Amino acid sequence: MTMDPQALTGEAGSVPDSQMTLKKYFVKALHRLQKGPGYTYRELLVWYCDNTNTHGPKRIIREGPKKKVIWFFLTLLFASLVFWQWGILINTYLNYKVTASLAIGFKTMTFPAVTICNASPLRYSKVKPILKDLDNLIGAALDRILQQPGQGGGNVSASENSSKELNMTLWNQIPLVLIDESDEAHPVIRDILENSPAGLQELHNSSFTTPDGRRCKLAVKLCTDNGSNCTYRNFTSAAQAVTEWYVLQSTSILSQVPVSKRIQMGYKAKDMILACLYGAEPCNHKNFTHLYHPDHGNCYIFNWGMDKNPLISSNPGAEFGLKLILDISQDDYIPYLTLTAGARLMLHEQKSFPFLKDQGIYAMSGTETSIGVLVDELKRLGSPYSDCTVNGSDIQNLYEDYPAYQAGTGLAEPCPNCTTDGSNEGPTGNQYRTTYSIQACLRSCFQAQMVENCKCGHYSFPLPHGVSYCNNEDFPDWAYCYSTVRVSLERRQFCIKSCKETCNNTHYKMTISMADWPSEASEDWIFHILSYERDQSTNVTLNRSGIIKLNIYFQEYNYRTVSESAATTIVWLLSNVGGQFGFWMGGSVLCLIEFGEILIDFVWITILKLIGWGKGLKQKRPLQAPKADALPSISERVEAHTNLGFQEGEEEEEEKPGNEDLTLGTAVSEPGTPPPKYDSLRMSCTDLVETESDGEASAADLPIA
Repeated sequence: MTMDPQALTGEAGSVPDSQMTLKKYFVKALHRLQKGPGYTYRELLVWYCDNTNTHGPKRIIREGPKKKVIWFFLTLLFASLVFWQWGILINTYLNYKVTASLAIGFKTMTFPAVTICNASPLRYSKVKPILKDLDNLIGAALDRILQQPGQGGGNVSASENSSKELNMTLWNQIPLVLIDESDEAHPVIRDILENSPAGLQELHNSSFTTPDGRRCKLAVKLCTDNGSNCTYRNFTSAAQAVTEWYVLQSTSILSQVPVSKRIQMGYKAKDMILACLYGAEPCNHKNFTHLYHPDHGNCYIFNWGMDKNPLISSNPGAEFGLKLILDISQDDYIPYLTLTAGARLMLHEQKSFPFLKDQGIYAMSGTETSIGVLVDELKRLGSPYSDCTVNGSDIQNLYEDYPAYQAGTGLAEPCPNCTTDGSNEGPTGNQYRTTYSIQACLRSCFQAQMVENCKCGHYSFPLPHGVSYCNNEDFPDWAYCYSTVRVSLERRQFCIKSCKETCNNTHYKMTISMADWPSEASEDWIFHILSYERDQSTNVTLNRSGIIKLNIYFQEYNYRTVSESAATTIVWLLSNVGGQFGFWMGGSVLCLIEFGEILIDFVWITILKLIGWGKGLKQKRPLQAPKADALPSISERVEAHTNLGFQEGEEEEEEKPGNEDLTLGTAVSEPGTPPPKYDSLRMSCTDLVETESDGEASAADLPIA
């Protein structure tokens, strides 16, 4: 009687043929990779020690018992030293340290961009109507501060009469107060413009000690809208207090003036730049780019490189540089806002925004200022060696699209296309994309904190989209909030951590020298000519207090480049790792490959053991819980020839109804004759599986230690 093989194997037939074939070839491929070391952990270790090229392991298995112990501890000690040294080397490499190298070269230099601003941002004659109320307040405050002892009665009466004409609303928003610290536990605070005769006698020399020994300070009072929280900014000098108070008040007023009107109130290029010469070529105010800055007013940039290619300096020396004669019109300065007379200038890279407060210098009126330039280039490595940025594309930069336009196009005077809403947007088509700098990032970060905390932007910085400038009318407590943000160390540290330095910088080192200009012998005819060229006047309208001459040139064409290079590279790491391994263990890269090979063998042996263990459990499961109606498997029928207990069970099954067909043709042994027992002919389940799989080896054929 023939039987179906799938029926004899029970559930084995349910396994798809493709899965069995894939498993067969997978096991066969892995088996062929396993050659040489054996199939037990002990054999693997002995094989490795006997075949490795590393010094030490061979002596462990070939020497006597005593030397084995010595060589074992020596090998373990030096292997530990190798791993310790490797850890130090890898940690040093991952620190990504750099070394700086200095190189000096000689080449034709690109002339730097030169930004020139007047020290006064606005003409006082133009802005005086807007600042009229503020000037009246500061005049009354100065009268109170400067009044002499014994004259208080008359001055008080005069102040009382004049105070009726003052705009006290503007004063009450940000007042100046006197702090009497005679009793440090209970200081007395008095408003300067209050009508209290008892306190007015103490205002003279208010920033110092009064004649009776009491200490007084002048301070700016900053409060929230409801007056619940107030802070006082103390100053050691009344001059500092008055200047700071005037800046805060004027900032609030000017922030509400449209940018086009502010440009008109500033110094025009044709009035400020009287003469220009670059090398042997004449130039004029039309060769400058106009840029309006809230702190400096109308600024003019020469050789910015936005519309044209940057100029190249043909030779070093004063004769081949930029020569300018400027008229700063010092007599039209704002008396309480501008305390310094002169021109503010800065040398910087092309397409970069000039931050004159940080890097600018002053040129004094009545002098010829010569500026010799030397160039230093700094090149940093990027990530992971430093946290610098190439172009700052991932960092907020409000100066990126700052409005600017050619000074000679008429846009700057009176700038008809400028917006009139006080925003930082300029004329259409005249916005230039400036390059990133850390100063731009720091100011953008500060403005973002102002917007977040004060709900408005500061007048000195560009505005984000949809934000208004701070002022006393719309934001009554902006000055208090601004003071809080300004003095906060945590916010400043946050901005410093958020901003990144640029990877490539060009620094212009300046050597400055000055001399009186013009000389007494020549000032008469020079002022006559300059006055005539400026406004066609035959009278002298210029004087020494308003004229500046500038010479800007390269001292030499030698430039210095400070560049960073990696102190530890992958080549350095591999050479040092190999050197330590060779010194302590006498090994090489091939020895590391051998060690990796033994790890792979270890994993493979473990997999084979797990496969064998799993198959053993699978074979025992049917014997422990056989099915009642299932037909005997091939292994059970083979076991029946050697297991008498199994035969008895089979004979009992033969007596049951329904098994007659299975007992037909079965030979019954004669009594007393035992069945043959030939171990060499015993068949296992794995032999049958191997026969069915066309003689291919499987993982179960391998002996398991």
